[in-house]
Amino acid sequence: MVHSSVEIMNRTHVDIKGTSDGLIINVGAGDWNTLLSALADRLEQTPAFFRGGRVALDVGPRQLTRLQIESIGELLGRYQVSLWAILSESGETQRVAGELGLETALSSPLVAHLAGQAARGEMLGQEERALLVKRILRSGQHIHHEGPVVLIGDVNPGAEVVSTGDVLVWGRLRGNVHAGADGNDQSVVCALLLSPMLLRIGHHMARSPGDESVQPDERPSVPEVAFVQDGQIVAQPWREMDALFEDWRSDLLRRAANTLSTWF
Repeated sequence: MVHSSVEIMNRTHVDIKGTSDGLIINVGAGDWNTLLSALADRLEQTPAFFRGGRVALDVGPRQLTRLQIESIGELLGRYQVSLWAILSESGETQRVAGELGLETALSSPLVAHLAGQAARGEMLGQEERALLVKRILRSGQHIHHEGPVVLIGDVNPGAEVVSTGDVLVWGRLRGNVHAGADGNDQSVVCALLLSPMLLRIGHHMARSPGDESVQPDERPSVPEVAFVQDGQIVAQPWREMDALFEDWRSDLLRRAANTLSTWF
């Protein structure tokens, strides 16, 4: 039987997520050589985006040999991407990765959170297309969407964004936001200025931290990501990428572009 390339890609389960520690590639079940081919196709599509980056490979329970780890390292190297970590539930895979000088754990709660999303296969389906909005959402206006929401503009106080997926605001988020409105606690909320009146993710709710006496325009504009950790909503700044990139603003733009490319 002849299978289309789309059918093959659907079976290979190669998911790529951008994080502040670099890219995380989640490799699901399937033939190893077929998975490598699928990854090579992804790298070939946008080589400039990957060039100069670093990758953590999440293989779940899969047991990899030294040769298999070296082969994927060589593949990434051809696109000027470095392999820095192997994440696996297999003790043997962790041992081999350690012998090769690779890390076997992630360094921050946010990275671990996003990696967990990929490991559980929570990638976008055809029925969950992202909604892209290019305008300021003013008081009294609202957006309700089944799927991720990307808003290029501000969300003013009194406005509301409700999404069953992630919410990314390329601007100031000062209204109400509810990501994972269908109960998905793995959703995230990202904004250039994260200062909502009310922030909800899945079943959890919180108000944005900060001094209410300070006007929003006077607060430092630090991009942040909010997510659920240990049963409560926490926010983590993107400034931690300073240790990895000379210009974290440029890298944030690069990662946002990657997020959009995986959603549309």
